[in-house]
Amino acid sequence: MASRQGAADAPTASAHTGRGGSSTNTRARTRSPDTPERARDVSAPPERDPGRYAQTDHFRRRLRQQGRYITLPVAGEAIRNGQLRWNTSDGWRFALVRDGVRYVIVVGDTETPSPVLVTGWTEIADWDAATASDRWDEADINTIQLRADLSEHKERQIPGRIRPRVVTRPFTVGGHRVRTGAGDGHVDCVDCGARFRSKRELCELPCGAR
Repeated sequence: MASRQGAADAPTASAHTGRGGSSTNTRARTRSPDTPERARDVSAPPERDPGRYAQTDHFRRRLRQQGRYITLPVAGEAIRNGQLRWNTSDGWRFALVRDGVRYVIVVGDTETPSPVLVTGWTEIADWDAATASDRWDEADINTIQLRADLSEHKERQIPGRIRPRVVTRPFTVGGHRVRTGAGDGHVDCVDCGARFRSKRELCELPCGAR
């Protein structure tokens, strides 16, 4: 991927990029003093130049979190070539499908001097394609699906959706590092030992080991 070394183009991977790979995050691009102030209509599509995008603190945290699978090169590719849609809850989204997984990158550019990467996540677009890909192992795919299920149904307990998942590499939700085994209708925190069946519980109960 050609790089201008902009925020969304730097050759940096997330804390976990599939098949156990890992790397560190880079510092966000800083805005030069002569960057013009812009006022844009929210209905106007955002720019397709990833080199112009800075990063929010929230997005930088996503890059470092285990099991997020969001990287700056992927964000850059999504901005250049991904499907662009407007969502009433969080605004403009770029979406890119690779190896059965959809990368969703949320951007903003109407309330800041320069466009920004707001947040991002992954979801399973094609289960068969994901399992057939050399990029993902079973733990990766189950982590992506479990994260998606917890977020989609965050206000209620979902033991039936947790039970099919096997996640051996702990990932962080609400301050807890959680995993789950075959047949378990809960996730358990590897630090404090507490068990949870919903994202709301994970976010409301502090980790007792911290």
